[in-house]
Amino acid sequence: MNRPIRNLAIACLIMFLALMINATYLQYWQAGSLTSLTKHPDNVRVADAAFDEPRGAILVDGRAIAQSTKSSDRYKFLRTYPEGAEYADITGYFTRTLGLGGIESTQNSVLTGDDPSLFVNKVIDLLGNAAPQGGNVSLTINPKAQKAAFDGLRALGPRVQGAVVAIEPATGRILAMVSSPSFSPNQLAGHDFTTAKSNYDRLLADPLGPLNNRAIEETLPPGSTFKLITAAAALSHGYTPNSMVMGGSSLKLPLTTKYLTNENHNSCGPPKITLTRALDVSCNVAFGSIGLKLGADVLANQAAAFGFGRNDYFHDLDDQLTRLSASEFGTNVDQPGAALSAIGQLNVRATPLQMAMVAAGIANNGEVMQPYLVDEIRSSDLDVIKQIPSKVLTAHAISAAVARELTQMMVSVVQQGTATTAQIPGVQVAGKTGTAQSAPSRPPYAWFVSFAPAESAQVAVAVLIQDANVDRNQISGSGLAAPIAKAVMEAVLKK
Repeated sequence: MNRPIRNLAIACLIMFLALMINATYLQYWQAGSLTSLTKHPDNVRVADAAFDEPRGAILVDGRAIAQSTKSSDRYKFLRTYPEGAEYADITGYFTRTLGLGGIESTQNSVLTGDDPSLFVNKVIDLLGNAAPQGGNVSLTINPKAQKAAFDGLRALGPRVQGAVVAIEPATGRILAMVSSPSFSPNQLAGHDFTTAKSNYDRLLADPLGPLNNRAIEETLPPGSTFKLITAAAALSHGYTPNSMVMGGSSLKLPLTTKYLTNENHNSCGPPKITLTRALDVSCNVAFGSIGLKLGADVLANQAAAFGFGRNDYFHDLDDQLTRLSASEFGTNVDQPGAALSAIGQLNVRATPLQMAMVAAGIANNGEVMQPYLVDEIRSSDLDVIKQIPSKVLTAHAISAAVARELTQMMVSVVQQGTATTAQIPGVQVAGKTGTAQSAPSRPPYAWFVSFAPAESAQVAVAVLIQDANVDRNQISGSGLAAPIAKAVMEAVLKK
């Protein structure tokens, strides 16, 4: 063989091998990515095929909150959401042209049947000449708690801005998650794509952000609910529930000419009060002075132990359309800043999920569990394929002894302090109210965190009312948020 022919043969061989390698790479390694609606929502052929196949259901207590129903138009199936807005921020939506969100997105491989955990079931379907079916996703949600949270926010008005999160302290199972205002995924999942796009654009343009999940995406000053973290730091550094702390009506902030005052400039009582009493009446002066003595670093470390500064502890809704916001303590906090941070102001920011984790960690003897929403992966026949285990996020956010002391202080807040509206007959409730200042031009935020029963908690709750369109003087954690938390706790505790 002469040299030119040999070179040409080698070149053809190299090109043939490159073609084979590229085809193998595309067909095998990149197949999942290229056919993924999550990564390539503009893949028309894949989108059309997905609409012609039944997806698995998203289940709560065995009942479908998202399902595929037979359609009479050009597509064989329509995705429907029987509960609409109540579960919208959890289910998200499955659409032909607008992408996916929520569980529909993060569990897409399971719902389509392409997840490796469903491989055996898929093979059985193929061998039996049956059409492959998607798997089902069962959630941790308690339907009674979810309804109580949804109804509680709706009772304040359909346009109220707020969120509710409930957690099972011992496991981290999310029992309720509601954000308001919400939307109906059915408005986006229809096969009239022009109408669906119009509905989506309207929701996207709404200044109240109904597509945002405030439970995990909104970080706001937690106000006096952050005093639980300050109290935890104090109890871990030599204070006791009976330690005498500063009372009165104002605290001079060092290095400034300013004073820290209590809500409505009220007095906490005598110049010296117990730490328990300071929590009862939510005394800014007391906790500001504690913050000055402990210092910003101690407070920041205690906040970090409860999960502040992280956004890697919850993945079940962390998709391309929903991002978990990190709660923050702030950096480079000076002395006056330490006092303001100790009462949940300045640069302190938290999500409702984060504050629910704080309450759950205290209730669980100082051990913070990783929150999760997906409970089980099931086959199309509802056989359990995979059970999601509980995981510890922080083993010792506080000691068990400190957790017990802080629990009793929180019980006192509900029994005789600012949170009497959260009392449940026959049940010891532990709680803490919060009213956080926002801007002079807008009303403050109302917070409430709690758990019950105090001695062996089955549920921990955080409620945020960002804006309820009521008079500024009517806004408080006790008045707006605590009754909702009470209803959620009662829903869990009633068998």
